[in-house]
Amino acid sequence: MTVLVVVLMTASLSGLGSAAQAAPGHNGPPYAAGEPGSGDEYFPYAGNGGYDVLHYDLDLRYAPPSDPAVLQGNLSGVATVTLRATEELGTLNFDLRGLEVTAVSVDGTGAKEAKSHDGGASEWWQVQEDANRVWELTIGLRPELEAGQVATIVVEYGGVTGRPTDTTGALYGWVTTADGALVVNEPDGASTWYPVNDDPEDKATYTFAIAVPEGKTAVANGLPVGRPRTKAGWTTWTWEAADPMASYLSTASVGDFVLSYDTGPRRLPIINAIDADVAGQALVDTNAALALQPDMISFLEKLFGRYPFEAFGAIVDDDSVDYALEAQTRPVYSGVADGATVVHELAHQWFGNAVSPADWQHIWLNEGWATYVEWLWAEHRRTSTVARQFANTVESLDSNKRWGLDITDPGRDNLFVAQIYQRGAAALHALRVKVGDEAFFEGAGLWLTRYDDSSATTGDFQAVMEEASGEELDNFFNTWLRAPVRPVEIPQP
Repeated sequence: MTVLVVVLMTASLSGLGSAAQAAPGHNGPPYAAGEPGSGDEYFPYAGNGGYDVLHYDLDLRYAPPSDPAVLQGNLSGVATVTLRATEELGTLNFDLRGLEVTAVSVDGTGAKEAKSHDGGASEWWQVQEDANRVWELTIGLRPELEAGQVATIVVEYGGVTGRPTDTTGALYGWVTTADGALVVNEPDGASTWYPVNDDPEDKATYTFAIAVPEGKTAVANGLPVGRPRTKAGWTTWTWEAADPMASYLSTASVGDFVLSYDTGPRRLPIINAIDADVAGQALVDTNAALALQPDMISFLEKLFGRYPFEAFGAIVDDDSVDYALEAQTRPVYSGVADGATVVHELAHQWFGNAVSPADWQHIWLNEGWATYVEWLWAEHRRTSTVARQFANTVESLDSNKRWGLDITDPGRDNLFVAQIYQRGAAALHALRVKVGDEAFFEGAGLWLTRYDDSSATTGDFQAVMEEASGEELDNFFNTWLRAPVRPVEIPQP
């Protein structure tokens, strides 16, 4: 039986270790405080240390805005998080932003709310918020967790939802819309709607039970569980994501969606949700692009191996966040889904979702590959050639003076700039030309099998490509990814 202490901490977290006390019968030093961050240089307080989440069970209830002119909804939730300690823990942390915690328990034992913290082992919890964009839900464990011990933590919470933005000002997280919510978390927005270890390295399985007003549809990752259940004017949609998933790839979008169904290779379920207000040319283009999903999957399986998850599909919302996101098994599209974007988000299911970046500085491994797959698909469809698209990209990098950014460490506010996509894809094609098709695709396959359901770095990718090609690639990776100048030798079409 584990008893707890909870506090939503501010940015000054260095003193947490002093609160950890030795468990009864423990003769060693006090157990450690789990780190309040994962160590990512760009997002130091996203993610947490000392444990591995095994499963999130999210029981949500959401009322969309009553006035479409005021984009505020109401969200309440019970998050049941099953985790395993990876070290001896006296405290651990979750990321949770802008929502009020009303109850917490660990392994069935609850804590009482307290107005102050006396540093002792009494059962209490307290909510505080930091104005500097740091939110930590800190849980004191009484008795402490042993390394390897599994615990179940239940957090009840809720509040008013809005339209949060990331550090660049782009909408993300739980984005309230006139008819519901569009949920797109990259890079650190999952904490706007549930308590989470928001680190791409900590993948977990998920269950979503989302209650919405009757007539609304809630769409999440994975596969539906049974039929929607309606009671007293509320309909509960349940989804199960059985494949390990990074938190930034989770979604629970709500709206006036119309569901449709298709199948891919080996009868892979494909579930599409299109907002009823998507109409005209946007609907024509969306339907045409989504109809190609089975062919796209077959094409990419020939290049990169079997599709890595249990389902695929799309969420297309008419309320725009002005970008698409590769939510695992169910990418989210803003306004319209076109063919190039659909194959891009499909490519991410291998590159970014199955194999995720260990830290956000390595995002080019996601976006460079997904962009390069766009080129491969266009060549397959005979609308262009890879060589021509490479030449066009080099010309664009030249004319816009975009060679100056080191895309292996671009900086937090440059995660989604054009260079990440363009220079990343150009580097991959130049690598293919250098090592040859056989070694290039062998290396891609080795990358995907070695790090499946895990995460990796640029250094890991270079090592895999050196193994597949038998070549030393330091100079190549420095020239094509890091150096602030145009490569001297450019492959010609």
